[in-house]
Amino acid sequence: MSTVALSKTSSYDRMMQLFGGMWFMLLALGVAVNIGSSADKPWPSLLSSVCLATFYVLLALLTMTRSPAKAQADGVLPRIAAFVGTYMPWTIAFFGKSDQALPNLASTACVLIGMIMMLITIRHLGRSFSLVPQARNVVQTGPYRWIKHPLYLAEEIAVLGVVLRNPTPLTAVLLVLHIGVQVCRILYEEDLLRRNCPEYSSYEASRWRVVPYVW
Repeated sequence: MSTVALSKTSSYDRMMQLFGGMWFMLLALGVAVNIGSSADKPWPSLLSSVCLATFYVLLALLTMTRSPAKAQADGVLPRIAAFVGTYMPWTIAFFGKSDQALPNLASTACVLIGMIMMLITIRHLGRSFSLVPQARNVVQTGPYRWIKHPLYLAEEIAVLGVVLRNPTPLTAVLLVLHIGVQVCRILYEEDLLRRNCPEYSSYEASRWRVVPYVW
């Protein structure tokens, strides 16, 4: 890759870091404002909102502190998949929410589980976290010993938590669409890693992608 191309990639990456960080902080602010105006809501509803706002802040910090990439996926489709997969599902939180205890408790549990899984994964992934498929290095410790994409699994559990805040046919459809987009992101990412990280071929041969014994 030429110096000019590297410079363009670096500039694009910094721009996306800033945009992504600001987007998630904006979502966190929106949820925080909603919490402030809903102080009289039942505690499961408030707890669900607090967990979601915390999760958004975590995503913002991870987005803004990731390290430079060795390479990233070419073409428009990987970027579109990354953009939709990263930003679309979190807007579900603004579709409204149920005040019933059970959906909110289930939502809180999923968001907390997803957040804890993400923190554990990030501890091993370090600053290799990215949105657009990018090659940094092949992490093989922690949850990466068992599956290749624990971060996607953690994210999907958290997205399920967001959907459970407002369980409707529309949000269910969005969840299914999001899973489809995530599958595309996984395939783009794997192709990129195969081409840029020689050790990835032996690593992927002995791991499941997301769910052991399923895929």
